[in-house]
Amino acid sequence: MASFTAGAGAANNNPNKSLEVNPAPGDSVSSLSFSPKANHLVATSWDNQVRCWEIQPGGQCQAKASISHDQPVLCSAWKDDGTTVFSGGCDKQIKMWPLLSGGQPTVLSGHEAPVKELAWIPQMNLLVSGSWDKTLRYWDVRQPQPAHVQQLPERCYALSLSYPLMVVGTADRNVIVFNMQNPQAEFKRIVSPLKLQTRCLAAFPDQQGFLVGSIEGRVGVHHVDDGQQGKNFTFKCHRDGNDIYAVNALNFHPVHHTFATSGSDGGFNFWDKDSKQRLKEEAKHPPVNGSAMAFSLDDLQCQILDIDGGVALPSSDLIFLPASCSSGRTTWASSTQAESGCTLKKASCKQAASRTSSHELAFNKCPSPITCSTFNQDGSIFAYAVCYDWSKGAEKHNPSTAKTNIFLHSVQESEVKGKPRVNKK
Repeated sequence: MASFTAGAGAANNNPNKSLEVNPAPGDSVSSLSFSPKANHLVATSWDNQVRCWEIQPGGQCQAKASISHDQPVLCSAWKDDGTTVFSGGCDKQIKMWPLLSGGQPTVLSGHEAPVKELAWIPQMNLLVSGSWDKTLRYWDVRQPQPAHVQQLPERCYALSLSYPLMVVGTADRNVIVFNMQNPQAEFKRIVSPLKLQTRCLAAFPDQQGFLVGSIEGRVGVHHVDDGQQGKNFTFKCHRDGNDIYAVNALNFHPVHHTFATSGSDGGFNFWDKDSKQRLKEEAKHPPVNGSAMAFSLDDLQCQILDIDGGVALPSSDLIFLPASCSSGRTTWASSTQAESGCTLKKASCKQAASRTSSHELAFNKCPSPITCSTFNQDGSIFAYAVCYDWSKGAEKHNPSTAKTNIFLHSVQESEVKGKPRVNKK
């Protein structure tokens, strides 16, 4: 497993002391993707470039190669054998880059509007692209023209594939589900469970459903089978008081199948949808005597009464004390109560504190939005890009002061391994 940290010099823009990838792109990063065969990281960016770095076991990054588009590049995907990178963007083109062999890119005929999403389908030996021209196009990459054009109800904003499941998010909050064993027909179309614009999707690794993230700082967990709709839920994230930030990326861990969210608040979190827990959260506030633990997703949407049935406590002031305390019950308490022991006996609070540590709140928020993120093929590296997200338009972008960084977080198993669900009584 990779293990590396950055030096102290990068701390201001890199509060988590992650490894910095250099040289950084010259403008905001729109997508990150790792090779499925090696630690080769590709980034697409608004400076019209597609860049590749090789990540060494010790964390050293070596720039390998780059290609250009005529306009900003929005998306990328690897072929499953790790030989070829596909990229698409505002020039409406799809480029096929034989990176491993050192060959020159070739151009597929593309779309009639910017290309927003790409995914390689190894089971079909096809590339699928989603565009703002309201189409999906399937490509046999040996041919310049698409093998099939699938109409969408609106512009494609997000796409995720876990064969045979593919989900596509469009404008007007449409989510279209495809069974790739019959890709020319929609399997199901729903309205997103979230109230505002879709930003990202992630198909479950077991193909039973998908995650959807939106600009309202919320994630929906949705199952495809009508018989499993009772398992669906939504939860809030990437919020700070009344400030609400977009969820820009959703990434499943390739081994443990927990997932990461990355947002315009500059934070990233790891979650377990099955036990409905946040595994780690950003260090918004320092823990009280090391006694803070993961929040339960069930309770992030509401205020919780303390165990005595007294005063409703705002969720921002709640910490979760584990059921292993002497009370034997899951307990919510404010940080003040946890320290004073007014909800649990002080001995119980000390017991809870002894079972947790400050690393439970180890992720600090970056000073700029995280626009995209991804895990490598074995889940040992989490890459994330910190840069301007264009949410406030070009007029708020100052090229002379804007910073773009790509960071690599060395993932520890304790951060991403699922935890048993604690049943509250």
